[in-house]
This record gives sequence, structure tokens and C-alpha cells, in this order.
Amino acid sequence: MESTSMKTKILVCILAIIIIVGIIITFTIGLNFELKYQETDRIQLLVGKEFEISDIKQITDEIFPNQEVIIQKARELEDVVSITAKEITDEQVNELKTKINEKFGTEITDTENELINIPHTKARDIIKPYVLPFIIASVIILVYMAIRYNKLGIAKTVLTSIFWIVITQVILLSIIAITRIPIGRLTIPMVLIVYIITLLVLTNYFEKEKKEKTEKDS
Repeated sequence: MESTSMKTKILVCILAIIIIVGIIITFTIGLNFELKYQETDRIQLLVGKEFEISDIKQITDEIFPNQEVIIQKARELEDVVSITAKEITDEQVNELKTKINEKFGTEITDTENELINIPHTKARDIIKPYVLPFIIASVIILVYMAIRYNKLGIAKTVLTSIFWIVITQVILLSIIAITRIPIGRLTIPMVLIVYIITLLVLTNYFEKEKKEKTEKDS
């Protein structure tokens, strides 16, 4: 019994440390975002003919070595390439134009490109579309649990569920902050996976509690 209690205390301490460290990192260093959500520079170049992304990538690999670069076709005509990087200098713009001209036999001029700065996307803007559906789904689930496990006490069931749903998400976000996992396309799926696992564990716990209480009352 004492061994189990000690293990529980150690686990609680570890989780508390993870949350505290995660919060400190979030408010000091900040979260790590995928490139498309960071403050970046973007250049659009009129190639003048259809091209393959792989051809442009060969060029950007030379000009932006060991850097992440996003390459997209910018128009329906597929003759304009959009290149996004953490930072693009005037020298790199000139290199891009020169190498693309050599590659495709075109003549890109200064009037055919535009270098723009893309501001950083805040985390709340990324999750904003998911907040309302998440709240609605959670309310429905909590109402269901309150009805199904009313013998355990409605307040106890609802508050316990809310506590663990919130705490597991905080732990997940703390781990993301500590490990520097980029905030981006995988973040919402990770949140949903943890959310579902939490609900499954809670349901299993409440079912056992309900069964024990029913047997005891009998």
C-alpha cells in the first residue's frame, strides 16, 4: 500500500514538473512553429512556362542549404512559383532569378517578382476554428456521463471529467513545448488522440465505480 502511494506521489511530482517547465518555456522561449506559421519571407517569380516543383527544389537546395523552404505554384496557369523561407536576402533573390533563367531559358526581371514579409501566425489563430466544435462535443459528452453515472454523483462525475480533460491537454502542450515539437498540421490530431484516450480511461473508471456501487447497494 505504501509502495503504491509512493509511486503515485512520484508520478504526480513528475507531471507537476513537466507542467511547470512547459509553462516556463512557453512564456519565455515560446512554442516552436512549423515554417508556414512562422514569420517568413516570400518571393513570387514569373517563370513564364510550366515547371515541376522538383526542378525549383534543386535550385533552392543550392541557394538555401540546410534550410526548410516551401515551394508552391502560385497561379492557375502554373507559370508562377512562390518560394517561402525563414529569411530571403536580395542576394538570394538575384541568385534565384539567375538560376531559374538558366534552367528554363526565361528572362525574369525586377518587375516580375515581389518579396513580401509574412507575419507570424499566433497559436490561438491556429486553434480558433476548432474551439467551438470542441466545446460543443465536450458539453454533450459531459451531459451523457452525468446521466449515465448519476449514481456516483453528478457533480463528482462532471468535475472529475473536466479536471482530467484539462490536465491531460495541459500535459500534452507542456511536452510539446519542452520537446520543441513544431506546432502545425499534427498538433490538432495529437490533441484529439489525447482527448479520446482520456475519455476512454474516464469511462472505464466510472464503469468500475458504478459496478462496485451497484454491487454494494445490492
